[in-house]
Amino acid sequence: MLASRLRAGELVAVPTETVYGLAANALSSAACARIFRAKGRPVSDPLIVHIERLAQIEELAVVTPAVRKLADAFWPGPLTLVLPKRAIVPDIVTAGGSSVAIRMPSHPVFRRLLRLTGLPLAAPSANPFGYVSPTSAEHVRDNLGSRIRFILEGGPAYIGVESTIVDLREPRRPVLLRPGSISAVEIEQVLGCPVKIRSSAKRAIKGPHIAPGLLARHYSPATPVILHDSAVDMSVSRSDEAYVFVRKPAGKRSLNCHWFDSRGNLAGVARTLFATLRRLDRAGYRRLHIEKAPGVDGLAAAINDRLRRAAAR
Repeated sequence: MLASRLRAGELVAVPTETVYGLAANALSSAACARIFRAKGRPVSDPLIVHIERLAQIEELAVVTPAVRKLADAFWPGPLTLVLPKRAIVPDIVTAGGSSVAIRMPSHPVFRRLLRLTGLPLAAPSANPFGYVSPTSAEHVRDNLGSRIRFILEGGPAYIGVESTIVDLREPRRPVLLRPGSISAVEIEQVLGCPVKIRSSAKRAIKGPHIAPGLLARHYSPATPVILHDSAVDMSVSRSDEAYVFVRKPAGKRSLNCHWFDSRGNLAGVARTLFATLRRLDRAGYRRLHIEKAPGVDGLAAAINDRLRRAAAR
């Protein structure tokens, strides 16, 4: 039934391995316009197009040997590639630009829906624009339940942060636009060339973007976030502020002490990151003090990227 709804131009919230997405027929301008209205998303922020099989990419974009190398290594999976687009892709999907962002997800429920639909599906995160991304169907219902009719249940997202995005418009000069669970080092090993990492300082850009996830402020709870390079000293804590650690702290803990993963495992931190931000945002705290994840690549880079933008003002 949901496949026929998508073919008819309606919206369906879908599970992916990264976060829940709000899907529409990527080849229909009218259907994709409904995504922007439901999310309150500016049309300057493009959408990621999801495919079920590699043959579909030839219809949507210009494919190079570098694309095939990364697809063979990481698809299906949490990697998005920005490529020169073909005319079949509507301008609303690409913010009027000449490139399109494409991903082949690995979540079995979403892949089955893609197969049944027989279409590429545009699917940004299924939440109001700028707010914390959803990692469960319940999160989608909380935010968009009054705006959309269909939510496909697929369990909690098992990665928990959005996909790595790589700009491959110039195959010999790849650029990592947004960090995710696939690291720059892994991409370099496959391509055999350096990957430039887009500086977060350059993300406050004006006009249409070439890919989603480039805003200086994004993934943000309503409660102000303060980031800390290391664990906060709870002896000087305030009872009306929350303190969030990468791992469960030792010793006596107060009610305003929280943590992402009991052992500090970064996969666990990523998996619980957005759910924790959402829970604490509803708890009535004045501010959220959050410890950064240790490390500079892969999941550490992805987690800290989301936290920096959650804390931006």
